[in-house]
Amino acid sequence: MRSISVFRRWQEVERLRAERNAVANKMKGKLEPSVRQALVEEGKNLKEALVTLEEDLVQLTDRLQQEAQSIPNITHPDVPIGGEESSIVRKMVGCQPEFTFTVRDHLQIGKDLDLFDFDAASEVSGSKFYYLKNEAVLLEMGLINWALTEVTKKGFTPLITPEIVRSSVVEKCGFQPRGQNTQVYSIEGSDQCLIGTAEIPVGGIHMDSILPDSALPLKYVAFSHCFRTEAGAAGAATRGLYRVHQFSKVEMFIFCQPEDSNMYHEELIQIEEDLFTSLGLHFKTLDMATGDLGAPAYRKFDVEAWMPGLGRFGEISSASNCTDYQSRRLGIRFRPFLSDASPANSKKGKGSAAPTQFVHTLNATACAVPRMIVCLLENFQQEDGSVFIPEPLRPFMGGLQVISPKFK
Repeated sequence: MRSISVFRRWQEVERLRAERNAVANKMKGKLEPSVRQALVEEGKNLKEALVTLEEDLVQLTDRLQQEAQSIPNITHPDVPIGGEESSIVRKMVGCQPEFTFTVRDHLQIGKDLDLFDFDAASEVSGSKFYYLKNEAVLLEMGLINWALTEVTKKGFTPLITPEIVRSSVVEKCGFQPRGQNTQVYSIEGSDQCLIGTAEIPVGGIHMDSILPDSALPLKYVAFSHCFRTEAGAAGAATRGLYRVHQFSKVEMFIFCQPEDSNMYHEELIQIEEDLFTSLGLHFKTLDMATGDLGAPAYRKFDVEAWMPGLGRFGEISSASNCTDYQSRRLGIRFRPFLSDASPANSKKGKGSAAPTQFVHTLNATACAVPRMIVCLLENFQQEDGSVFIPEPLRPFMGGLQVISPKFK
């Protein structure tokens, strides 16, 4: 019904604009003073009425846009129906590490090895912030450079993105920056937000563009800091590094033709699985159920790694196919080029341009740094208090093989 009222208000606005233009045209000729004055008054009344109607139209359009943005994407026919518990395990890699000593969680390991300072960060910034210290700094930098290097080898273009974006871009990507329980930090007195994922600024990089089909797919791997309010978060999994307000992340993003998005979705999850396998992690890949899909996702695969300190699996990455949900809002299209087989055009070597179509967008986590640190510290802890560094990370950490206790 609201869409009908918007249409009717638009019709009224167009009618008044036409009447205003007609009055303006009548005033171009030579007129009696009384006639001109009457037209001036009529034009003034039309202008005032038009201003009011245009303001109403803007407000109605904004409200309609907000409602439209709350409608989620359709889902893939194979997506399990139900809540998170209905998600299906599609792959299991490795097995739980066996320890002959009492397992410590990453908080205790970090304290023993002098890797974190949550207390000082709490005083400086508030809860769920942290300082990284000593080898933890090398570990974060190593993870970032390792992930960027490995994904770039797959043909992805590396990016460092802005970390403040317009609220409208956040909304067009399918997030609600000002809704209840929002995860987005909005900047007071502005139309800007801090990003919760590089998916948002990368998604906007080709906003309002028409791409040639020869440019697709466009593959990016982006580093950014991420900021999340974690509204409503509670429980043991919120302790330490598992759920924090600020963290570093390496994100993959693909723009592609519609018929290719399922294929690239499989490629993204394969890259994630290869990365985590190379580190020796025990993890499972899940085909997430409808109740766990965010508004933009047509289908989503999550990777959950075993975290001994938690005594359970914890999410470390996800890979989503958003089809054209984001591109329609962001205005990102491509123009297919079709070969014209007619004799006249073939002689001239010409083709014909087809109507534009919306691209499909996909995103996937290559490395969410804090949760990877949790995994590495807990899975590779040693009885003497040290932590073993997986071989693929060592070249990115100055050759460091073990984080050892510091003896005074």
